[in-house]
Amino acid sequence: MCGIVGYIGLKQAYPILINGLKRLEYRGYDSAGIALINGETNVYKKSGKVQELEEFAKKENTGGTVGMGHTRWATHGEPNDTNAHPHVSEKGYFTLIHNGIIENYSQLKKKLISRGYSFSSETDTEVLANLIEYIYLKGKLTPEMAVRLALSKVVGAFGLVISCKDTPDQLIAARRGSPLVIGIGNEEYFIASDATPIVEHTKSVIYLNNDNVAILKRNELTLKTIDNEPASLTIKQLDLDIGEIEKNGYDHFMLKEIFEQPKSIFDTFRGRIAADLSEITLGGLLDVMDKIEKAKRIIIIGCGTSWHAGLVGEYLLEEYARIPVEVEYGSEFRYRNPLIYEDDVVIAISQSGETADTLAAINLAKEHNALVLGICNVVGSSIPRETHAGVYTHAGPEIGVASTKAFTAQVTVLAMMAFLLGKRKGTITDEEYRKLIKELNDIPEKIEKILEFNNEYRKIAELYKDATNALYLGRGYFFPVALEGALKLKEISYIHAEGYPAAEMKHGPIALIDENMPVFVIATKDRSYEKIVSNIQEVKARNGIVIAIVTEGDTVIKKMADHVLEVPQAEAALAALLAVIPLQLLSYHIAVMRGCNVDQPRNLAKSVTVE
Repeated sequence: MCGIVGYIGLKQAYPILINGLKRLEYRGYDSAGIALINGETNVYKKSGKVQELEEFAKKENTGGTVGMGHTRWATHGEPNDTNAHPHVSEKGYFTLIHNGIIENYSQLKKKLISRGYSFSSETDTEVLANLIEYIYLKGKLTPEMAVRLALSKVVGAFGLVISCKDTPDQLIAARRGSPLVIGIGNEEYFIASDATPIVEHTKSVIYLNNDNVAILKRNELTLKTIDNEPASLTIKQLDLDIGEIEKNGYDHFMLKEIFEQPKSIFDTFRGRIAADLSEITLGGLLDVMDKIEKAKRIIIIGCGTSWHAGLVGEYLLEEYARIPVEVEYGSEFRYRNPLIYEDDVVIAISQSGETADTLAAINLAKEHNALVLGICNVVGSSIPRETHAGVYTHAGPEIGVASTKAFTAQVTVLAMMAFLLGKRKGTITDEEYRKLIKELNDIPEKIEKILEFNNEYRKIAELYKDATNALYLGRGYFFPVALEGALKLKEISYIHAEGYPAAEMKHGPIALIDENMPVFVIATKDRSYEKIVSNIQEVKARNGIVIAIVTEGDTVIKKMADHVLEVPQAEAALAALLAVIPLQLLSYHIAVMRGCNVDQPRNLAKSVTVE
């Protein structure tokens, strides 16, 4: 979950590296460091944010046209200056940065200690640096050969950039499990964990595959495998604009991304819904639609917000396509010896396309010959390449760690899949199909209306910013929304919050309700409306505070709730896309008022590329 950036070319490397780290800071922000090669290798690293590294480097020699940078999310060893990357091997021959986990580092470390090596950090990465150096010196090999041989002994995941003092005009990059992309310029190359640090320099990129090794000089790129086999990869063009990764006047990326949702939802169905609103076409699934249609069961796999989107997908697919659906956490799925059949369809959902647990679950499903589909936001990432087919969400870059527009884009894709399958299977009529398409087409405009009331959400947030606990309740499609609302509040404001099916409140959570407990209830009009009204009455009978999300014009709940937030009327299947918006905004404003770092909440990182 760390961020990696590297450069070799004719320009000064430091400005490219430090700006690249700022773009990658959402991947980790415990510590940061850079190595610059200019006759000698100068390494500077600091615990804390990239800004602290930048301040420290002002008084240092930052010259050099070759270098690497790293921003860390700690896995082995606490965040401090010593454990920060880059790491240098004991005798100073190799400098490297690493994203991932070396699972057998303990065994490797013991062997190196027995051969006279000592260690200054607590990291698994320093073990790898010393292993490469040991093999290099013992075998009198080239740096590239030493790297490949060392990596053949490693168990785990890695994205690496490595330099050797004997070849100062060369960088080596390698990948297994953790993403790496190489940008191609004019007598220069850029290396990064994702495209965000590269897009301002070049649009031409190569995405490394697992067990690829790239040897980079200013005017030469050699690709091979760890086993020394030639590798050839396609150069792709980035469909990304620099403005998409800037705040553009917003105080935080999260707020910008909340307000981008009308556009991101529209972009997700644009070109997939016919102009006359009569048909849905999902090009990425065309070759496998027959098999999906005949599936006996669909298994949806995700983590965090993507898991919540999968829960909404379960309701959608079962209601409209009439196919049984199970929703699984990727981390649990792979370890519980699940039953997977050849006529199952597995849908893996991930914003980044690099979620380690989800990727492991994909591999397990493929071993059982299930059809595996991906729903992902990042073109060229691992999940689209590992799955048989899939659909991109086209939400654009999501920089804020707390996911917002990715959730609504994922639900949009799942809705299109459910409606299309229902039409093909004959479980919905042509008239219902066209009505649902029109309803989906209207969602962006309805979200625009909700966003106009941002100041009202800010006022309510002011009242509850000092709460210590919160409860979120919903029924049907709105139960996953309740879970998502609770997740947003706790991950960015650090207020304990729980989401529950409203009927389950009586089975425990009702004991917590008192005059200090804000209860957020999603209560828009659907078939369970009368039931949710009863749940609100139960909360009020115990002096609980009710903040209700209701359909425009609702008069019944307005008389009971302490606060009412209206959303436009929508088909129940799509109302989740509307109801989540006020919850996102409330969480955002509460976190800002509490002085929290909204875009980079503590202990979290955007892309969970380790287990």
